[in-house]
Amino acid sequence: LYTFNFILCTFAFSKEFNMSIQNSKKAIYLPLVLTVILILGVYLGMRLASVSSIGNSAFFIRPDKYNKVNDIINYIEQDYVDPVNRKDLENDAIEGILDQLDPHSHYIPAEEFHTVNDPLTGNFEGIGIQFRIEKDTIMVIRTISGGPSEKVGLQAGDRIVKINDTVVAGVGISNDEAIGMLKGPRGTRVDVDIHRKHNPELIGFTIIRDVIPTYSIDISYMIDDEVGYIKVSEFSETMHDDFIAAMKQLKEEGMEKLILDLRGNYGGYLQAAISMADEFLREETLIVYTEGNNRPNSYAFATRKGLLEDDDLVILIDEGSASASEIVAGAIQDNDRGLIIGRRSFGKGLVQEQLNLPDGSALRLTVSRYHTPTGRNIQRPYNNGSDEYYEDFYHRFVNGEMENPDSIHFDDSLKYYTPKGKVVYGGGGIMPDIYVPLKSEEADKYYNQLLHKNLIFQFAFDYTDNHREELSGLDTFNKFNSNFIVSDKLFDELVTWAASQGIKAKKREIRDSEDKVKLLLKAYIGRNMLDDPGFYPIYHKIDKIFQIGYKEITK
Repeated sequence: LYTFNFILCTFAFSKEFNMSIQNSKKAIYLPLVLTVILILGVYLGMRLASVSSIGNSAFFIRPDKYNKVNDIINYIEQDYVDPVNRKDLENDAIEGILDQLDPHSHYIPAEEFHTVNDPLTGNFEGIGIQFRIEKDTIMVIRTISGGPSEKVGLQAGDRIVKINDTVVAGVGISNDEAIGMLKGPRGTRVDVDIHRKHNPELIGFTIIRDVIPTYSIDISYMIDDEVGYIKVSEFSETMHDDFIAAMKQLKEEGMEKLILDLRGNYGGYLQAAISMADEFLREETLIVYTEGNNRPNSYAFATRKGLLEDDDLVILIDEGSASASEIVAGAIQDNDRGLIIGRRSFGKGLVQEQLNLPDGSALRLTVSRYHTPTGRNIQRPYNNGSDEYYEDFYHRFVNGEMENPDSIHFDDSLKYYTPKGKVVYGGGGIMPDIYVPLKSEEADKYYNQLLHKNLIFQFAFDYTDNHREELSGLDTFNKFNSNFIVSDKLFDELVTWAASQGIKAKKREIRDSEDKVKLLLKAYIGRNMLDDPGFYPIYHKIDKIFQIGYKEITK
């Protein structure tokens, strides 16, 4: 294009210049003539570029700058036989490209951005409730303390019937649709009509959305006079502050030993993991290092006086512990700092960076691999595609790993040694120091049947909903734990209801599972009333991994 314009302009200028010398009176028209010829050259150049966009457009555009994908989308949008959505084409093209990379590089469409990102920022904007879809109705499980819903008077057990005059009960609304209607920018208004038990009329509320804080710590409490417990759900931007606050509180209560629960924690920010590990390791101890083709190697060392450098430490992990969780567990294991208990972790040793795009979408691209202090990269192979990669949990069941660690085979070429000579392996997650198999005892047969069909959870939910008033006085864990007992009568009601749902068992099987079923039923009711602080201290009595961790740390 530029060459074509240049030739036309040069030719015109040369000709007019010669003429102007011969006839000076015509020189005054020279600028006008040049302008007209320049415009004509630009127009013809653009026409030629357009015609050649499907052919040899590289003649006009530098090959290394040529955007083939954009050109093809333009061509499809302009000439395809049926109407197309350009945005969908672009999204599909991006996802197709990323499918050729690794399982953790992915594209976040603009409409999903806040759903994906908000849990990691430590807050979101909305009305401040926890809910679930129950019997085709949005049921309020609890209101967030200090949030806008609590302030206007919404209560646990309320059913949301309308949102902004739109009926949402009995219409098959999905969880994502409900979130989309209730979340929104701070300061905006949402009107809800709710049904409350024992009230024949709908009650209307106007709620002004606000910033709702989220917390990375599910629960922290003292198990006994010296052992504390902290469960971390994710490594968000605010995780370290939450963790410090929890540790200081437990320290004030006398904590000298800690059980850190990272089970089911899929990770988050790399820096959050480094900050947590720093609390346990002495200064200048290597925590993790990263390397990438287009990134210089980066090393993270413990940098300050940690709050728990001298405390006994046990970390609980399982197949749901990934990424940042594995960085912490790997740093502790490789430095012989504490004991790792549970099952083999997920196996994600890749680091992503997020590129926010102008249209509100984002791209998370793997830019480096991380290595634990001994040098191992714990990333599982993904050569057979993302589907098989994410089906690894299923394969662990099939090959017997979940019940027997002897079925796990590591490559000796990926063997490493800790400073004290302990053998650790790369290439497949963090293998715990003490492996706790997921074995099913014959005595638990009835318990497992109820558990697999989610019947204990459902019965607990219905019981709480129907007895909310009489349970309302049990508003602390100590009150609930001391005063609420799952009676034989309530247990028999559960057994009768479970039989109506297709779970029938012999009396001996029911008797063998009775204590375990009663305890889990109480834990679920406690969660419905008090959230996680009402659940975990009760559930831990039948949590095998927790029990082994507690036994080890109190030796």
